[in-house]
Amino acid sequence: MRLSRGDASHLRLVPYDVAASRAHARELERAGLLDAGETSATIAALDAIAAGVADGTIVATGLDEDVHSFLERLLIERLGPLGGKLRAGRSRNDQAANDLKLYLRDEARRLILALLSLQDALVAQAEANRATMAPGFSHLQPAQPILFAHHLLAHAQAFSRDIGRFQDWDRRSALSPLGAAALAGSGIARRPDLSARELGYAGPCENSVDAVGARDHVAEFLFAAAMLAVHLSRLAEEITLWASRQFGWIELHDSFATGSSIMPQKKNPDVAELTRGRSNRIIGGLVTMLGALKGLPLAYNRDLAEDKKAAFDAVDTLHLVLPAMAGLIRTMDVRSELLNRQAVDGFTLATEIADWLARRGVPFSEAHEITGAVIKLCEDLGLGLPDLSDAQLAGVDPRLTGDIRRHITPDAAIAARTGHGGTAPERVAEQLARLKETIRTQESWAMTYEGPRA
Repeated sequence: MRLSRGDASHLRLVPYDVAASRAHARELERAGLLDAGETSATIAALDAIAAGVADGTIVATGLDEDVHSFLERLLIERLGPLGGKLRAGRSRNDQAANDLKLYLRDEARRLILALLSLQDALVAQAEANRATMAPGFSHLQPAQPILFAHHLLAHAQAFSRDIGRFQDWDRRSALSPLGAAALAGSGIARRPDLSARELGYAGPCENSVDAVGARDHVAEFLFAAAMLAVHLSRLAEEITLWASRQFGWIELHDSFATGSSIMPQKKNPDVAELTRGRSNRIIGGLVTMLGALKGLPLAYNRDLAEDKKAAFDAVDTLHLVLPAMAGLIRTMDVRSELLNRQAVDGFTLATEIADWLARRGVPFSEAHEITGAVIKLCEDLGLGLPDLSDAQLAGVDPRLTGDIRRHITPDAAIAARTGHGGTAPERVAEQLARLKETIRTQESWAMTYEGPRA
């Protein structure tokens, strides 16, 4: 029946099922069910099957219900009755939980490395634009001038937390379900600690029922993936705005944009838009997994087979969009002169007047009202803040003197934000240095995994 069979995408789990089967063969030898020769023959056959699947010479048939029955069929074909011995002491329940967990631990590292490539692109653009100013926005309205590098690094900080979420997830997911068998534990495979160590886990699961019935590690992985997708979508939305004629902040490289089929003047930010759209799929996968779990009694239920479809789609989608977004960011051309001009549009220096008054003892509520009156005067006269004369400033409030002029420039406004995390040039330089060190640490973590990578 098609409903009960896994689709071809499940074959990506073959390397992990093979790794677990090697470990289980050694467990059966410890239990006395296999001798040393039988263990060696079984492992050799498993390795040959894995190689055949990898190079495409071995494929599943419509009769194979899942990756576990697929491998068992091939073992029996090659080894005869010996191939059937491997089923002792384990169940498809603990195998299914283990295979996907190993796969996701592997993919967490691959996704981190792909995300670090995007981080490198953001860092490179930030370093190239450390002197470029831009209007910082609140409610999509020009608010205060900032360094464009500071804005780019805000996205990088979100992605850094995404990497941290995958790392935290991995720490909680580093326990092996093997040895739980169907649900009560195995009467044969009684050293799951040794199998766990062989597969790169920190140890076995504490409770055999939980080991086969839990999928919060899948839901949590999907949450980390969905949060990453949301952050990618927010960056994609800003790219779409920045590339528009109305903003004009960036020019996208032709390889990351497309033309219109009917309007020859258009250059569409398709990569950003597709990334924004694909985030919905990952969010949907998380909701699907949570929905599948919420009403299930312990231990294993076939509803849990939904875990693979949601996980595979999230992984595949992120592997598609992350390199594309990294390339888009790396190759985009930032129009610095335009950004510098727009940094003061919309009276973004207004806060500097209120701050200047507050530093001179004026209650901020009063300083806020005075600043509002200054802006109203500028709007009535069609002038910018720097265009007001000393007399016009004093006419609003006598405490507004000409000394304020050197404080109402974009350079002064940016330089004043010297608190930790602020947009002052020295703070941005420090943020860049810390982020680059974090990137190196995260890359090292992803590269030093000792689990059974596919």
